[in-house]
Amino acid sequence: MITLYQFPRMLNIPNAGPFCLKLETFMRMAELKYTVYELGDPRKAPNGKLPYIRDNDVEIADSRVIIDYLTTHYDIGLDHHLSHQEKAVAHGFAIMLEEHYYWAILYNRWLTDNWPKLRDHFFKTMPPLVRNFVPNLIQRQVKSDIMAHGLGRHDPNTIYELANQDMKAISDFLEDKLFLMGDRPTQVDATLYGMLMNVLHVPLPSPLKEFASRRQNLVTYVERMTKAYFPDYVERLGM
Repeated sequence: MITLYQFPRMLNIPNAGPFCLKLETFMRMAELKYTVYELGDPRKAPNGKLPYIRDNDVEIADSRVIIDYLTTHYDIGLDHHLSHQEKAVAHGFAIMLEEHYYWAILYNRWLTDNWPKLRDHFFKTMPPLVRNFVPNLIQRQVKSDIMAHGLGRHDPNTIYELANQDMKAISDFLEDKLFLMGDRPTQVDATLYGMLMNVLHVPLPSPLKEFASRRQNLVTYVERMTKAYFPDYVERLGM
C-alpha cells in the first residue's frame, strides 16, 4: 500500500501545497490505491519538503521523482498516446509551471499582505511557544529562496506580469480542449491543476487570481478536473 505524506487539507481546497495536490491528482488519475498521512511540519520529510511517499519499504521524495517511480513501477500509461513532440511540449509546460510560475504563487503567499492569513492557517497546529518564532524563520528562508531563484529580485508588478505571461501561454494552448494535451488527461494536467486550484480557489487575493479568473477556459478546466478527480469538493467550491 502506498502512503502519501502531505500537508493537512486546508483553505477549502484538496491541498494548499501545489506539489502535494499535483501528486495526489496524478495518483487519482492513475487510479492508484493509497492512504494519506498529514504532516504539518515539512522538516520531518526526507528532504525537508512535502510531498513524499512510502511504498511498502521504499521511501521517495520530490513529486517528479515520485511520479517517475510510480509510472514505471505500476506501468501507468497516462502519456503513452502522446507523440515524442507532444511529450516534449508537455514537459516544457510542466517545467514552466513548476520552476517559474510556482515562485510567483510563493511570493504572493509569503511576502505580501497575504502572509498573516497564510501563517494563521499553516502553523495553527504548532505549540504556542514554537508558533511565535518558527513561522518568521521559515518566512525569511522563503524570501531568501525566492531571491536566489531570481524572480524575487523584481518589483511586484513585474513578478506578476511574468507569471501571467506563463498562464496566458497555457490558456492560449489549451484553447477549447478538454485537457492541456487534448481530449485525454496526461501527467501535465496534474501539475496544471495543482497550480491553478491554488490560485483560483484559495481565499487569498492576487493578480494571478485576477488574470486566471478572466480566462474562462482556465476556470472551466479547473471545474472539469475537480469533478473528475475531487468530486467531494465540487459543492463546497460552488462548481
